[in-house]
Amino acid sequence: MIPEENVQEPISLSLTPYTGTWTKAEAAHLLRRTMFGATLTQITQAVTDGMNATVAQLLTLPSVSPPLAFHPDEAVTAIGSTWINDVYPASPGPTNNARLYSLGAWFMQRINQPTVSIQEKMCLFWDNHFGVDGTNEAKAVYGMHEKYRLNCLGNFKQLVKDMTVDPMMLLFLNGATNNLFSPNENYARELLELFTVGKGPQVGTGDYSNYTEADVAAGAKILTGWTVTDLYSTSASQPSSVFYPVLHDTSSKTLSSYFGSAVVPDAGNMEYANYVDIIFSQPDMAKYLCRKIYRWFVNYDLTPSVESTVIADMASTLTSNNFEVLPVIEQLLKSEHFYDISVRGAIIKNPLELLFTMLNASGSVPGYSVPVNYEIYLNLYYMAQVMGMEYLRAPSVGGWTAYYQTPAFTRLWANSSLLKLRFDLGAMMTVTNGIVVNGNAFKLNALNFLDNLSLPSSAPQVIDDILTVFTCKGVSVTEKVVLKSILTNGQPDFEWTMQYNDYIADPGNSTLSGPVRQRVELVLYRLFQLPESQVM
Repeated sequence: MIPEENVQEPISLSLTPYTGTWTKAEAAHLLRRTMFGATLTQITQAVTDGMNATVAQLLTLPSVSPPLAFHPDEAVTAIGSTWINDVYPASPGPTNNARLYSLGAWFMQRINQPTVSIQEKMCLFWDNHFGVDGTNEAKAVYGMHEKYRLNCLGNFKQLVKDMTVDPMMLLFLNGATNNLFSPNENYARELLELFTVGKGPQVGTGDYSNYTEADVAAGAKILTGWTVTDLYSTSASQPSSVFYPVLHDTSSKTLSSYFGSAVVPDAGNMEYANYVDIIFSQPDMAKYLCRKIYRWFVNYDLTPSVESTVIADMASTLTSNNFEVLPVIEQLLKSEHFYDISVRGAIIKNPLELLFTMLNASGSVPGYSVPVNYEIYLNLYYMAQVMGMEYLRAPSVGGWTAYYQTPAFTRLWANSSLLKLRFDLGAMMTVTNGIVVNGNAFKLNALNFLDNLSLPSSAPQVIDDILTVFTCKGVSVTEKVVLKSILTNGQPDFEWTMQYNDYIADPGNSTLSGPVRQRVELVLYRLFQLPESQVM
């Protein structure tokens, strides 16, 4: 059984800077929530650096190399080169599929990086926020995702403007066919309901507290005239959004009292941006985004006290900084509230967090050729998909249900149909051969993990380090004894010390390294079957 998340009222509801003890427990909590797993070395370094320096490092975005061609169906780009600016062949289908495979693998490769940065967690946050089904033209999908990546800590208002006329979004929510003669309300509705102000309680016919059906209809008219060109092009490097004035509704549009009864006059290709500016004047807009940030990084449980203090303060920070996201995230990650013991263990890991915590915390990265590495990562992509999380393919425009469906929230990741798959993953990454591509195996690297612990020759310290890395509150005393007994094979601790020292004196000798590796794998296998490893 997976334990229910901790929903007790936090002791501290303050966003004032945290000044309490700064140990491995606090550092690991910070890295666990902002990354997809951290090594003991990274946790220890965070303790040495202190909270402020570690948060600063997390909020520094690294440069990123683009996805590479690896699949035999790629007909234009050489294997090992990037395809992001390359044209399509006359029959684009197989090449586009090859590029979508490349994208899926690349997303997993990005998550499997050893960099101490919040970037990948924020990219997934925005993927969940906008909920676009990225199964279209690969370059359009990549271009949309780059908007998330480049602006992941940037200006939310600008990101909404960019996404409003993004080619993938125009295709996904029918903005590309929204015109003067045939208005389509799909994007106009989701812009208000899911992307900005949020749908409040219905207080009248077509009145949802924060907006009305009349606002949706007016928004659809404001957004008319945009379409997409150069999809699957044999000559253009990128698909693009194009505005056609003849297809735009040039009438003045009047919004409801929720937006100050604003009148939006014709402004051609800038009218959409003017409309977004008006939406962002709505007081509840900032709170809507801050609730989602809070649920992503802290806890799903928005109690009245959290709403009136933490969310209100975060929203104030967002608006006072002209909707820049970084100051809000920084304030949250440095706050007393974030480090409150009551929120540790409050989140059940999503499939990507579960999978890559196993790999990243153990320093496990495939080291083969580009085609083999990408095939391995594509397998990891599908493993997360089977467990309920397919990157860039959220089940609905609202994102994954675990982040909005009350009262279950993240418990949905560990329902009766998915729980066995999560436990099977732990077995696959430890006591089997893992993923095998053309005879090349990849799984958790137990020896590399062991060698980088604080005192690998000490059985008690090995168990302590493992629990620091993979659990947020440890395990029971009884279970800890079981784990150590597995490591030592029931022998006295000094036997493990001798066994490890023999191995380290001759690490290339498989007769010595094999048994050591196996003991660590068995410990991790046992741990990954425990509920304590499923939460963070």
